[in-house]
Amino acid sequence: MKIISWNVAGFRACLKKGFREFFDTIDADVFCIQEVKASKEQYDFHPEGYFEYLFEAERKGYSGTLVFSKIEPVSVTYGIGIEKFDIEGRSITLEFEEFYLVNFYVPNVKRTLERMDERMEWEQKVRKYLSKLDKKKPVIICGDFNVAHTEIDIKNAKQNIGNAGFTYEERENFSELLSKGFIDTFRYYHKEEKDHYTWWSYMKGVRERNIGWRIDYFLCSKRFIHHVVDTMIFKEIYGSDHCPIGIEIK
Repeated sequence: MKIISWNVAGFRACLKKGFREFFDTIDADVFCIQEVKASKEQYDFHPEGYFEYLFEAERKGYSGTLVFSKIEPVSVTYGIGIEKFDIEGRSITLEFEEFYLVNFYVPNVKRTLERMDERMEWEQKVRKYLSKLDKKKPVIICGDFNVAHTEIDIKNAKQNIGNAGFTYEERENFSELLSKGFIDTFRYYHKEEKDHYTWWSYMKGVRERNIGWRIDYFLCSKRFIHHVVDTMIFKEIYGSDHCPIGIEIK
């Protein structure tokens, strides 16, 4: 089973930049999207053979998550039960027979860190939400987490300490989430490998020189890690400031 995740930075724009071609080529069983920035009537991509689940933000042209799945889930849950986050369309949970799949678009603290308090509240609520799911069956979590966890996950670590996406608070909360029984699937199989990133600034030459951050992840319950047989970062795929990532499970 192949699962793909991609922050498309605006679905309508990404559709004009090669999304369809990648979607058709990769032939995923489940395709999770973040930062949709559109309602269903605003995009013309509804692939045959897939169930479609969209959670749009109340604010037009902002945030939003979307899942295409060849397999009809047992149940679908929109949001985490916290209104201030759920009105931004930040999560969709699909329950399958053997596991839960959660598609997250984690709030950005913003350059000035003005949203740090809300982000810390999100982290606390999400840990409780995921732990509750994990007691029922294993959980796979994917999406844009808006944090580079360790120095190996960012090109210029020393220069970025304290900046949005690489603050001690955000990184410690990511560690706290992992301590609740979850594993960073990519790092599990690529422990000390450097220069693997999923986001690059739009500044000229940055992506070409691979000056990036790894802020998009697939996590899973520890007891499920041996079902993950491959992890992927599709750094050659453009269309957004993020690239797609994926896992294969047996």
